[in-house]
Amino acid sequence: MKIYDWPTGPYPARVRIALAEKNLLSDVEFVPINLWKGEHKTPHFLAKNYSGTLPVLELDHETYLAECTAITVYLDALNGEPTLTGQTPREKGVIHMMTKRAEIEMLDAISVYFHHATPGLGPDVELYQNQEWGLRQRDKALRGMHYFDAVLRKQPFIAGEAFSMADIAVIGGFIFAAIVEFPIPQECVALSTWFARMQERPSVRKQLAIVPPKH
Repeated sequence: MKIYDWPTGPYPARVRIALAEKNLLSDVEFVPINLWKGEHKTPHFLAKNYSGTLPVLELDHETYLAECTAITVYLDALNGEPTLTGQTPREKGVIHMMTKRAEIEMLDAISVYFHHATPGLGPDVELYQNQEWGLRQRDKALRGMHYFDAVLRKQPFIAGEAFSMADIAVIGGFIFAAIVEFPIPQECVALSTWFARMQERPSVRKQLAIVPPKH
């Protein structure tokens, strides 16, 4: 397998954590696509992924899988019983629901804030910015953190009783939050406690330890 990504990207981090959880890191060739230079928006890369986003998993026969959830579902089915995407219909449904909520209410909102209300990837890449929209999305992410704090006051993981790709999606949100210096609100005690526990997992600790390159 070949994965096109950028080692410190919040979205690529989700797939790297999934790979580590499934013990598949050694089976993957990573191909760096420099976000800061806009390599993900070039015609050559867009031929692989119309959306121009990372990561992308290249399979045999020129098949490309984009979107973190789709890639994680594929990886989770490769090696034994699914451990990240659920086994029963109920588990699968809840995990997918909470993963989508993690994306909409937190991770994607922080991404919009980064691209629109901060310098983002720089003037050569950020060809259009709407600061008001970015700030609105920052506030949405803050509300999302409070939502997940409430969820974690009732259960140990984002989707219930076990670690899943929903937890990975929220972790990706915190990786992005660190980039834009967006701390967890002090009152979100359950969320902070959960994140501290997540950082004890080898798959997460290894990803958080990657030092961002200078650009």
